Amino acid sequence: MSIRMANVGGETLVSEEQNFGAQATGVEWTIIILTCQYKDSVYAFQRELEIRQRKGSIAPGVVLLTVGDPEAHVGSGGATLNALLVAAEHLSARAGYTVVTSDVLQTARLLILHMGRDFPFDDCGRSFTCFPMENPTGKAEALVCNIDVLLHLMTHKLGPGSPPGVWVCSTDMILTVPSYPDICWDGFSGVRVVSIPGTVSYARNHGVYLIDREGYICDIIYKGTEEKIKECALQDGRVPLVSGIVFFSSETAEKLLATHVIPPLDGCTYMGLDSGAHPVQLSIFFDILLCMARHIGKEAFVDGARRILQSGDITPPSTDAATMSSARAALWQELRGIPITAVLITDGGYDYMSLSPDDHIRNLTRRGNVSDCFVSRHVVYSKLTHPALLNENCSVINSLLDGETRVDANSVVQHCHLEGSIHLGSGCLLSGVDVPSSLALQRRQLCDVIIQGHHIRLRGLQLRTFTIMGRLDDLQVPFSNRSSTFLNVPWSTFFERTGIKKEEMWAPSRLENNLLNAQLFPILHASEPIGLEDVLWLLGRQDGRDLRKWQSAWRLSMREILSCLDQQAELAWRQQLFLARAQHQVQSTLHTRRDSSLCPLIRAAVCEGHEQQILHTLDTVAATTKDLGVAARALACVADVLGCMARGRGGLRSGPAANRTWTGAFRLLESGNVALGVEKLTEERSKWLSRPDLLVRAARHYEGAEQILIRQAVMSAHEFISMSKAELPPMNHWLVAECPARIDISGGWSDTPPITYEHGGVVLDVAVLVDKQKPIGAKARRILEPKLHLVMSRGGREQGMPLEITCQSLDDLKDYCQPHAPGALLKAAFICTEIIQYPSQVSLRDQLMAGFGGGFELHTWSSLPHGSGMGTSSILAGAVVAALISAAGKSCDTTSLIHVVLHLEQILTTGGGWQDQVGGLVPGIKVGRSKPQLPLRVDIERIPATGEFVKTLNDHLLLVYTGKTRLARNLLQDVLRNWYARLPSIVQNTDALVRNAEECAQAFIKGDLSWIGRCLNTYWQQKKCMAPGCEPLAVREMMTILQPHVHGQSLAGAGGGGFLYLLTRKPRQKEAIERILRASEGLGNFSVHEVEVDETGLTVCLTGPEGHPSLTLIT
Repeated sequence: MSIRMANVGGETLVSEEQNFGAQATGVEWTIIILTCQYKDSVYAFQRELEIRQRKGSIAPGVVLLTVGDPEAHVGSGGATLNALLVAAEHLSARAGYTVVTSDVLQTARLLILHMGRDFPFDDCGRSFTCFPMENPTGKAEALVCNIDVLLHLMTHKLGPGSPPGVWVCSTDMILTVPSYPDICWDGFSGVRVVSIPGTVSYARNHGVYLIDREGYICDIIYKGTEEKIKECALQDGRVPLVSGIVFFSSETAEKLLATHVIPPLDGCTYMGLDSGAHPVQLSIFFDILLCMARHIGKEAFVDGARRILQSGDITPPSTDAATMSSARAALWQELRGIPITAVLITDGGYDYMSLSPDDHIRNLTRRGNVSDCFVSRHVVYSKLTHPALLNENCSVINSLLDGETRVDANSVVQHCHLEGSIHLGSGCLLSGVDVPSSLALQRRQLCDVIIQGHHIRLRGLQLRTFTIMGRLDDLQVPFSNRSSTFLNVPWSTFFERTGIKKEEMWAPSRLENNLLNAQLFPILHASEPIGLEDVLWLLGRQDGRDLRKWQSAWRLSMREILSCLDQQAELAWRQQLFLARAQHQVQSTLHTRRDSSLCPLIRAAVCEGHEQQILHTLDTVAATTKDLGVAARALACVADVLGCMARGRGGLRSGPAANRTWTGAFRLLESGNVALGVEKLTEERSKWLSRPDLLVRAARHYEGAEQILIRQAVMSAHEFISMSKAELPPMNHWLVAECPARIDISGGWSDTPPITYEHGGVVLDVAVLVDKQKPIGAKARRILEPKLHLVMSRGGREQGMPLEITCQSLDDLKDYCQPHAPGALLKAAFICTEIIQYPSQVSLRDQLMAGFGGGFELHTWSSLPHGSGMGTSSILAGAVVAALISAAGKSCDTTSLIHVVLHLEQILTTGGGWQDQVGGLVPGIKVGRSKPQLPLRVDIERIPATGEFVKTLNDHLLLVYTGKTRLARNLLQDVLRNWYARLPSIVQNTDALVRNAEECAQAFIKGDLSWIGRCLNTYWQQKKCMAPGCEPLAVREMMTILQPHVHGQSLAGAGGGGFLYLLTRKPRQKEAIERILRASEGLGNFSVHEVEVDETGLTVCLTGPEGHPSLTLIT
């Protein structure tokens, strides 16, 4: 026996409460056990379970075991007993016991999933048959297999509420449970089966339960007569089908476990076989459960008069009658008397995955959701070059269709990579076909056929072969039966068409002569590889050459091929296709600038161990694109990959990104050599992959690299800056620039790069006086000394202790791009306006004397507190630039000035959008807009407002300083990360921000304060969605207190503190608001300020040497 076990302490990329959106409300499994028929496949399927756990569909604390059947064909009952023994052994060891003890089952919750027998239509069995479905709420992309649907149903619908015990679930059926069943477990003991009602006609080929009025199972009938089946009918005429799901209480599970030491039942387990016992084949339903049914007598049961194989078995029984009778006698002795009851899922659906090709195609093409967690689509996880050629009633699953591939209704393509012009008519299934093989399909008209490529391992050889059959063929009907067909025609027609003789397909043996046993399919030629042509020729007439080639080949039957499948190679092929599609999606999404999130794809790649391939794809996009915005997003995605690889360890994603080892790559990016810069980033990245903390730090540096490219993209706004020469003002005469503050009424965040040039932005701002003053300003003058004298006041214009800096050489300007360095903004302004050339071979002194006959003195001030949220830094940058260029004999209009500030903030490396300078430099009420394109251009529309409306607005506007401050940059990093990830909530919210801003403009035009207030409240909710955490508790309490008194309210700017602005219901409410807030405890040091619309915006005045105004230059 082979067992693979997951690491119990393994990390998952998704927190437990996020699993399938509701893991916390589902069953908390102790162990999930998957039984599989072939020992060689244990590792492959164990990996599949572990991947699902990493992706979050299985909770992180669950122990995962994949258990190979101890011997081939032990049956579902033998596999259950063996799995129960392995689980008990594992739990016993974990509890510190040295022998297996059944006590460990008393509190455990086990789920045993049986993969069951070979399935001729999917090489990974019924369990891992992929459906045309997606889980739209999944945190990581994943193909949806039958086992995923059943796991979800067991965890969230059927299992919740059950006591400790063992659930056993077959995976050979498609189960539908639309509702959440209310299963009563009060007073439960023994065994409970889950049944789905079905029709009498369907039950003729399946098992049904006979249930008495009290809900107890009286009999289990398999393929009974119509009369016998009708005896089981429910009140609505339907009958309770055997659905393949059973629950054993912990007490019953202990009794079942005890049978593993009783001969001959010990032959069902690996432990018994290792002790020399002979293998025994048991059915869970018709052996283990049947002995508990009320109407079953001991003699009939033990004698085996009703011995029944599992439905769908394609392997003959392997246990002799005497051994079987002995096994049944032991079961009767140990389990008889245990109550067995049924629960009916009246709105459920049950479809056994039969050996009918037609049924299988129908299962893969029907629509309708089997669960509320999964959504049916006709194309899932596939790359198509001509999607219009697919009929909406076909299904394409995990495939690459490169070329004009036409797929008609009711046909399926899965796990294929096809090239060229191919036409699949209706009723086809194409599976496992690669590019070289697909070339043979271009010359064929296919209809109602199933063509499959198989990976097999035979005598140490890894081979690839192909099979073909008709949609209407029956694999098990004897050749001698008149209804028997191959490729949808009678065998006689097939023999006549191909020249093949019956004796060449069926050698004398005890096996029945049917399609399943026909040695039709070549697996090896003496001198050439097997190709799809080796089975396609069976569709048409032969010319003798094909027949001789077929006759000389080593051939196997479908049954023989199924017995030597290389399931690990098949899963690897599927993952290869899934990855190739993902890589193409990455390239397509980035190059076409789609607002689709790549996070689920990235998580999937990391969970499956394909992170290096995705990183390579992202590197290639970043290095080869000519679009800086695309390159920046690609680098942001690299950061996300690295963050995922850290798996929640290694620290916060936000942090410093200036390690010297990355400097070389950063310099290349800043110089415009993106391709070489990306190459250097990749080289450095390879040194940071060994530990979670290094991965997180590397992710931070990729975000730093992304910021460099964003800055360069925003610098394209330089194209819209126009400056002209003006008269140089007299020496020592001040140029004084004063600006209002701004309040953002709606649309903020949409102006932030890269959102503003990838999505497009719309912001409505109002320029305001605070306490009747313009709170922000700068003044500049030329001085005789060739130096730069910088003075920054921390309070208002004449308040506080100023910080003074003198720059006498270019070296004093070198920290201009370090935003926290003293005077960095002022230094950057000299460089941005090209008053000073930096770097330069010409000294600062010589530049100043040659250009201006001396130096400059520059003062700045703001009466607003740090972190006010009212756009102080950007508006101050505008004031500084306006004063400087005027003092230097230059001029520009306000639109150019707005773009100069954008450029300046990129030089300063603070980033930032354009709404602040639009709000503070342009007077009154206005809307700024930018289109989703580069170069970045901002257009401004003034909103017309009558004097009466402005007066009304002034009477209803108030500012409340909250006493809380928070830097927007702390919020900015998270917002940009979420935007680059294209989280659906962020994309939708950005759309809503823009819509709300346009609506708010209409409200202002109408002069409707109530409407404006509603827009304002909507805007605050949108801000909180964009940047969770921007609402401190004290601010939330303050807003709750004020809510009855206002039409609307919002924190200014990004939020997190600063000023709260109110649109009050009543006019002139300053004193009333102060009283209301003072009456509330715990609000801290707040203050209430008058605010009114400023109708002049930026003003620049020329004054005399003593500062007296003499001329207004700009208004």
